[in-house]
Amino acid sequence: MNFGSLESCLPRARILLWKDLSYSDAEEISKTESIPEISRVLCQALHLDAPEPQKEILLDLYTNLVLFCKQQTLSKEQTSVLLSIVKNMHQLNTETPVNNMDQCFTYCTELLLCHSVRRPPFSIDLFNSEQLTEIMKYLINTYMRHYMLYKYVFTPQMYLDLSLSYTGMPEELTTEQLETSETVNETENKADGASEQDGVSEQEMVSTVSC
Repeated sequence: MNFGSLESCLPRARILLWKDLSYSDAEEISKTESIPEISRVLCQALHLDAPEPQKEILLDLYTNLVLFCKQQTLSKEQTSVLLSIVKNMHQLNTETPVNNMDQCFTYCTELLLCHSVRRPPFSIDLFNSEQLTEIMKYLINTYMRHYMLYKYVFTPQMYLDLSLSYTGMPEELTTEQLETSETVNETENKADGASEQDGVSEQEMVSTVSC
């Protein structure tokens, strides 16, 4: 499999406001402090239909992210964007079983910058520098710290099937050849044993005649 250059395959950073979490969903989340209720809204809004345990892991990821947004008193718009950023970073991570941690972190940084600098229509100033610092600390200590665990759970595993051949070395015998070789060896051993017995018998006969 040719994975090519992962760096050149990075998606282009774009504005993600209300892409995954709508205004009504964000409004509903902002009005409740119940974790089960937050999880219910997120499950419906983000269309989490993955099999277990993947669904539970994703729901836990996004629910804790919303709790972080509440702790940092982020707005509905900021919460919606941050959820989409983490979702996009997770999708990039799980697209390949190859280690692409640097690419995921770069993509996450580009998405955050895309929502921190006012340069319409390419970017908007939704997060300030202090919020960016806290968000980066949170993502590094949560998702990026467990990056390999997410990849292990959400991507198919790769196994290396290695076979070596050496030029000039005798080839391995097949099962049939091994059985034939063993039969020949047994026949030769029996013949050698019979010859030894004949030799002993002749010596005994000579000794008897001499007496």
